[in-house]
Amino acid sequence: MTESPLEPARTPSAPAPRAERPGLDRTGPFVLGDKVQLADTKNRLNTITLRAGAQFHSHRGFLKHDDIIGAEDGSIVTDSQGTPYQALRPLYADYMMAMPRGAAIVYPKDSAHILMWGDIFPGARVLEAGVGSGALTTALLRAVGPEGSVHSIERREDFANVARENVETYFGGENPAWTLSLGDFQDTALELAAEGPCADRVVLDMLAPWECVDAAATALVSGGVFLAYVATVTQLSRTAEALRDHGEFTEPYAWESFVRPWHLEGLAVRPEHRMNAHTGFLITARRTAHGSDAMRRARRPAPGSQLEGELNHVDNDGFGGTDTEWSPEDLGERGVAPRKITRALRDIRQGRDR
Repeated sequence: MTESPLEPARTPSAPAPRAERPGLDRTGPFVLGDKVQLADTKNRLNTITLRAGAQFHSHRGFLKHDDIIGAEDGSIVTDSQGTPYQALRPLYADYMMAMPRGAAIVYPKDSAHILMWGDIFPGARVLEAGVGSGALTTALLRAVGPEGSVHSIERREDFANVARENVETYFGGENPAWTLSLGDFQDTALELAAEGPCADRVVLDMLAPWECVDAAATALVSGGVFLAYVATVTQLSRTAEALRDHGEFTEPYAWESFVRPWHLEGLAVRPEHRMNAHTGFLITARRTAHGSDAMRRARRPAPGSQLEGELNHVDNDGFGGTDTEWSPEDLGERGVAPRKITRALRDIRQGRDR
């Protein structure tokens, strides 16, 4: 990621500083091309892209973009009728929740857990599969910084196109730390690891991550982290058993997160009526030293939980590592229509100038 220099403050008579396609990963005064989030007194939000001579119109009046250009991030600006707006550069979470998408995104609450428990550090080499709409990819690129790298692998070209547009919109152009490949994780990871382990971290957001455990083990350095994001309990169980069966991953750890916002107004302090509940499960494991078996956890399982007959019974399909192949429809996932992809690409491109 190339950092944009901070723009100096200017006097009203000075020409507006210009950036061709400034990204959201910067601070400083607003410049031409910046995205600005305008919040009114009821915290209703409108996002605009600053253009010379342009105006933002509402039912109250109009606000000149030229009055925002050069102002400090967080300034209060007023429209033609004196209506105040707080002008702020959108944050990562704002952009992710509002960005046009084809595939479903990894929510910011889950991205935060992935960065922390996946131990994504500056300079890390991350191998990602299932790029979707680019939300998690953006978070990974911010975390690894210019010295690190993220290699994303996506099967579907239409998803890859949406992700590329969203990532480049966020960073203001191509990110030199990012590589995007079309294909299967198993094939690409083995090609990259032909001369030895090539990844510090593997992050999977896909239908069947258990199919990628062997390839991930080959690509990961000793002590590296395997992390998968899955939607259902059956996916979670099958991935855990695949990690155990491989023999060179530590005991998997799994969890989910919930976010409950609170209403804060005087003495009326209470939970909001809506919350971000289940979105998916996260499962992690550490790669042991290559050629070294993992220690098995001493445990006293419930009766029947490890019986082969029960694990492989048709009624328990998906648990215990059974070999049935699944499709997205088996998990209740709806297909993404081509027109949705086309609409997402159109919205991304129009949004850069809107």
